[in-house]
Amino acid sequence: MALKIHFTAADLARVRVAAEPDPLWEVLLGVHALQVRDPGPVLSRWRTRTGRPRSGRHLAAIAPARGYSPDFLTPAESTGGLAAGLDAVRATPRTRLKSELTLLADGRPMAPWTRELASGKLLRELTSTLAAFHRETIAPHAELLAEAVQDDRRLRARALLDSGVDGLLTGLHPLLTRSGDALVLHGTHVTGDLHLDGRGVRLVPSFFCHGAPTVLADPALPPVIVYPMALDPRKYPFGHAPATDPSAALATLLGKTRAHLLTAAAGGRTTTELSRRVGVSPASASYHASILRSAGLLTSHREGTMVRHCLTDLGSGLLRNVSRT
Repeated sequence: MALKIHFTAADLARVRVAAEPDPLWEVLLGVHALQVRDPGPVLSRWRTRTGRPRSGRHLAAIAPARGYSPDFLTPAESTGGLAAGLDAVRATPRTRLKSELTLLADGRPMAPWTRELASGKLLRELTSTLAAFHRETIAPHAELLAEAVQDDRRLRARALLDSGVDGLLTGLHPLLTRSGDALVLHGTHVTGDLHLDGRGVRLVPSFFCHGAPTVLADPALPPVIVYPMALDPRKYPFGHAPATDPSAALATLLGKTRAHLLTAAAGGRTTTELSRRVGVSPASASYHASILRSAGLLTSHREGTMVRHCLTDLGSGLLRNVSRT
């Protein structure tokens, strides 16, 4: 499955990259990150440090990690800050609430809380819950998130200068490719066509987007592409790694990048997955995997267009022995 995002010349002239974290997108994607099994090393550490906030449990009912999440949770006004975004959520018309929450229910009966929200009765409670989640889980790391966005913007600026708008767009994530005048977002979570029609698109780097890029479901809303930033676990540790962390113990022997990559390969990972978890480019991940493969620590085999890397018995034994030290 894939979504084709169609650009005109006017759209290409209106591509811009968000200058700051979008607070409500980070809330939504933070709620998603709390629900999945493996959001990657950086967000796993964030989750351990954060715990399971009560507000997250409430929001998970209307923001499941897989499938559709209502667009009204991430209004365009959030670019003006959390307060502006919450005001926009609080002002969501009842017709839109009912429409989007009915789409979320997907033919199943709504839970009582969701049904009341669809009627407009719980909007103040919802915005209070969104604010609480932001306060408890995201605001404590505001400086770190802002630094990550600035790092990402510098990366995008270099891509634009070196390769133009096309290089900027296709460099956002491996699941974004070009096909004629369209940018194609691959994934089971999207399908169809999105015509920008001269509106341009806002690119939103996200700290908490842990998988594929995402977009709003309603094509009539201001277009955005929210994409995961490449997060180096060494730069965003959310506290020091414990002494028994295998990648930390292996760093002296293998070098930090290869140590992290070997640890990340446990269970089998594609080159793209390794690059995301380690925070390097796919080409760099492939290069380091080839060195580990030559050392007998990894095996690699092709699955369609992807290459999957798995630990050998020697690699698994090395990690086990280091973990015991």
